[in-house]
Amino acid sequence: MRTQCGLLVLSVLVAGTLVASPSAQQASGDVKLTRTITVISSAGARALADACTAWAEKKKIIVAMAILDWGGNVVESHAMEGAPANSIDTALLKAKSALRWRRPTSETNKIVRSGENLAPTFMNDFPQPGAVPIVMNGQVIGAMGVSSGDGESCAQAAIDTVFKGQAKSSTQ
Repeated sequence: MRTQCGLLVLSVLVAGTLVASPSAQQASGDVKLTRTITVISSAGARALADACTAWAEKKKIIVAMAILDWGGNVVESHAMEGAPANSIDTALLKAKSALRWRRPTSETNKIVRSGENLAPTFMNDFPQPGAVPIVMNGQVIGAMGVSSGDGESCAQAAIDTVFKGQAKSSTQ
């Protein structure tokens, strides 16, 4: 495990994963039993919360936020003074939805409203605008949900500030 720029890089054993049949494995001789996963460190998540808070203060809005790692674990949660009691829960639900669907929740919201895909509504997701996945090198490394105000803009500003262009909020 190593730390860099607010991230943790872990090697994870992929137990029980069979990539190909045994004869194909022998032919290729190249079966990967581990993979490297980049996750947001607690310092990186704190920096995202601080950057989003600074953005919100400039806009004179009050927000709450939740930052999740790639597995959906809460790494950081923060509410600005004066945020409604339900705003942390809302931010967490949005972040979980962005992580599961690997897209900004505004996109998931449009898909649900159009009737194209109603799965998020019966899978206990919260497809309301305000959260984005955090993507680095094509890999979703976490998600950030923000309640109140313009959440996705706040999250994007935080990602841009903290990761300085090394991460984005879309898998495309």
